[in-house]
Amino acid sequence: MTSRKTYHHGDLRQSVLAAALDVIAAEGPGALSLRDLARRAGVSHAAPAHHFKDRAGLLTAIAAEGYDLLAAALAAAPELRERGVRYVRFATDHPAHFQVMFQPELLRADDPELLAAKERASAELRAGVADLRTTPDARAAGIAAWSLAHGFATLLLSHNLDEAVAAPGDGTPEEYFRSLTGLLFSGELPRTAGE
Repeated sequence: MTSRKTYHHGDLRQSVLAAALDVIAAEGPGALSLRDLARRAGVSHAAPAHHFKDRAGLLTAIAAEGYDLLAAALAAAPELRERGVRYVRFATDHPAHFQVMFQPELLRADDPELLAAKERASAELRAGVADLRTTPDARAAGIAAWSLAHGFATLLLSHNLDEAVAAPGDGTPEEYFRSLTGLLFSGELPRTAGE
C-alpha cells in the first residue's frame, strides 16, 4: 500500500485574496496573475480558479470585500463630514481595495455579491446626506460629498498631495480633509503651520 500525501492549504480563498491585495498595493491590479498567486500560496496553478474562476472573478471578490469594508467604516460615523473623513481613512487603510473598487472594466458588473456590497456602501453614503436639511437636491449633495472625499483620497493615494498634507502642523490626512470641508462648507479657512 502506498501512502499518498495530500496537501490541504486551509483557507486558500483568503490566502489568495491576501496575496492579491499585496500585489495590487505594490504594483497595481495589472500585475495580478492567478498563476503567480498560486505559486505564492504554494498550491497548483489551477487551485485559485476553483474559488474565483478567473482574474475578473478575483478582482470582483476584492471589490465586494472593499465595498463591505467601506460600508462598515461609513456606518460608524455620526454625520456627513465625519463620513468623508472615514472615506479618506478607508482609502489610506485599504489602498488595494480602493484601486480595484472603482475600475468597473476589471470587474463582473452583474456579480450578486458585488452588487449587494455596493448597495450597502451607497446606502451609507446616502444616509450621511439625508441629515442635510438645507439641501433641496439630496442626490446632487451626495454626489458633491462623494466627489470631494473620493477626489481627495485619490489624490492622496497617487501622492499628488504629499507636499500639501506634509506641512508641519497639518496633522493627519484625515485632519487635513476635515479642515478642507470646513473651508468649503462653512467658510472656515484651514489652519496653516504656525497659526
